[in-house]
Amino acid sequence: MLLVLSITAVLMVLRLAGELALSALNRGEVRRHAEAPPAAAAAMMDLETYRKSVAYTLAKSRFGVITGVFDTVVTALVLFGGVLPWLFAWTVGGGSAQAVWSHAVFVLLAMLLLSVPSLPFEWWEQFRLEEKFGFNKSTVGLWVMDKIKGTVLMFAIGFPLLWALLSLVKWTGPSWWLWGFGLMFGFQLLMLVLYPKVILPLFNKLTPLPEGALRGRLLALGDRTGFRASTIEVIDGSKRSGHSNAYFTGFGRFRRIVLFDTLIAQLTAEELEAVLAHEIGHYRRGHIPKMIAMSAAMMFGGFGVIAWLARSSWFNRSFGFPEGELAPSFLLFGLLSGLVTFWFSPLMNALSRQHEYEADAFASQAVGGPAAMVGALRKLAQKNLSNLTPHPWFSAFHYSHPTLVEREGALAKL
Repeated sequence: MLLVLSITAVLMVLRLAGELALSALNRGEVRRHAEAPPAAAAAMMDLETYRKSVAYTLAKSRFGVITGVFDTVVTALVLFGGVLPWLFAWTVGGGSAQAVWSHAVFVLLAMLLLSVPSLPFEWWEQFRLEEKFGFNKSTVGLWVMDKIKGTVLMFAIGFPLLWALLSLVKWTGPSWWLWGFGLMFGFQLLMLVLYPKVILPLFNKLTPLPEGALRGRLLALGDRTGFRASTIEVIDGSKRSGHSNAYFTGFGRFRRIVLFDTLIAQLTAEELEAVLAHEIGHYRRGHIPKMIAMSAAMMFGGFGVIAWLARSSWFNRSFGFPEGELAPSFLLFGLLSGLVTFWFSPLMNALSRQHEYEADAFASQAVGGPAAMVGALRKLAQKNLSNLTPHPWFSAFHYSHPTLVEREGALAKL
């Protein structure tokens, strides 16, 4: 048992050390170009905005170091301090030891309690760091309400889902994890449809893009690229942040295009068309089913590992839980899996970046050249104070999108 705890501690230290080293490398790279941006970056952002982006990047990095160390310490105290076994005994003690509902409640309560220590840091990030650089548009009341709604949703959705998962052990026996994978994957697909219709409106207001030249232009783009969405909607992202984005949700006849109101305010009609063409490119190049399939494969493997760990005589007991209890195995897997998957993130990011290059190429072809896409990317980088000079290793581990310099270079070669 001591060996398992020792290995866990070593993995936690290695993960934290890796994060801190990458952060230090990135800050060093940013500072190296702070006063004199590379020629490629200098062409994308005026000097005043560039220096502000440097300050923003460095502030976020320093804050990330503090939160990273804090989160690791809290996780270590929870894992090695006996907090979770005590919570399990207290929760399950409220009913029959075999009552599935109490085990589901344990997992949800543990998740809730683990999120509490980070709340002050989340508040500081929103109302100090983001406020300092002009991005925060939220209020304390809205922030608190978001947390309350998120907690209610976690229990409203999480409890029946966990109850069903844990019940599968009684219903299906040793093959429960195969059925569990099917249940979770089906739920994931269902959420692709329900999230924009049921959950997202609880936090944001979505309105149809008004009739006019922009709507006509975007719908015409969808027609000529073979992408017919059920609607084009505008989300009021500006009530929380000055950051901007665009995406589409759902699949089949349920898919819909969502544009941030900040994005519409920042880009021209031609640039918005290019951004939308990029999102359509993800659909037309088959990126969505590929990512869903990859997610399914990873989920299938995850369920297999959880089933193996739950059957083992050492895993639960090493952390103070009864042997064979599935709920603690689920929770521990969730807490510990990132210690391993972190080191594989460059592989996932490499695939995501390839998809971005392909979507950019599609957009360039769809709108008659790269100029509009380049203009949109430059404006988004300026408005969001993007880091134009990340360290390559930091970028590999943390950037799912290529840098602006890389994207422009690829577009120039088309």
